[in-house]
Amino acid sequence: MPGQWGDAPQLLPVLERVWVARQEGGRPRTRPDHLGGDKAYSSRRNRRYLRKRQIKRTIPEPKDQRANRKRRGSQGGRPTSFDKTIYKRRNEVERTINALKNSRAVATRCDKRAYIFHGTVTVAAIRLWLRP
Repeated sequence: MPGQWGDAPQLLPVLERVWVARQEGGRPRTRPDHLGGDKAYSSRRNRRYLRKRQIKRTIPEPKDQRANRKRRGSQGGRPTSFDKTIYKRRNEVERTINALKNSRAVATRCDKRAYIFHGTVTVAAIRLWLRP
């Protein structure tokens, strides 16, 4: 995949591979309770997929999409729901990812195999968690 591609087209393949463990044990769930994303993930395709799988979402609608929807009138559909308090929590995830990237091995991804990179990220997360 070229480096210029955005993250939005990869949302569906990633969600197909999600397994959420159950606290009481048993078969893991394949559908998260909620998904948060930035404006880049706001596409008809992504929203339709999330709606079909009944996944709640907090994704802001870009101004151009909002204007197009309003321009179409009743054919444009309902406004997207958006909860600002949930969206503010997305900042915690972004800061954690940036803190993980302070590890040179995570930032440069020198590992050739995915399972080794997964171990590198795990070690970086443990170091971050144990930091005073």
